[in-house]
Amino acid sequence: MDKTKIVDLIPTTDKCTYTSCYCEENVWKLCEHVKERNPDKLSYCYCVFISNDNKQIPLWYQKSSSALDGVVVWDYHVIFIYNEDDISLVFDLDTKLPFPCDFTEYAAKGIRPNITVKKQYHRKFRVIPGLEFLSTFASDRSHMMDANKHWLSEPPSYPCLQTSDSTNNIHNFISMDPAVGVGVVLNFEGLVEKFSVKPKN
Repeated sequence: MDKTKIVDLIPTTDKCTYTSCYCEENVWKLCEHVKERNPDKLSYCYCVFISNDNKQIPLWYQKSSSALDGVVVWDYHVIFIYNEDDISLVFDLDTKLPFPCDFTEYAAKGIRPNITVKKQYHRKFRVIPGLEFLSTFASDRSHMMDANKHWLSEPPSYPCLQTSDSTNNIHNFISMDPAVGVGVVLNFEGLVEKFSVKPKN
């Protein structure tokens, strides 16, 4: 796929459906957009949940950070990856890096290898095909409420994303237990192996 045509696949940032602190739903909406506009391309789309057992994962170049390097420690984050032939692009509406960003650049600058951070911050990645994410993900947004049922961050204006089987299973997606949920759980090296563009012979 020609990179110049990627704008036909995913809208520009100002036209994307975006709600701060609801990265999983922002990615769901990107998958939905592809399914509705370019369904033949959905098989090249992936949702990637980033977290670990401690629910402490550092990412760099994040817009919400006041640090010079843009570092933030989240409990989890979610990105959209488009991977087809010689193109591998990350779409992250919360990053200061380009939108889209070449996977190699995003991995090196935005994620960075686990060997560069303390073991407690090592990231894992739950990789889910776009179609499977659309058909299985459900959230009642209760994880964004405090003990008094007040919003920690205002939710999207559209209805909760739910399926015929579940009203809330987001914790299975955030979990990095391979025995739980859908998709496949990878370490940093596995993520790079899966999404790096392979040189042509």
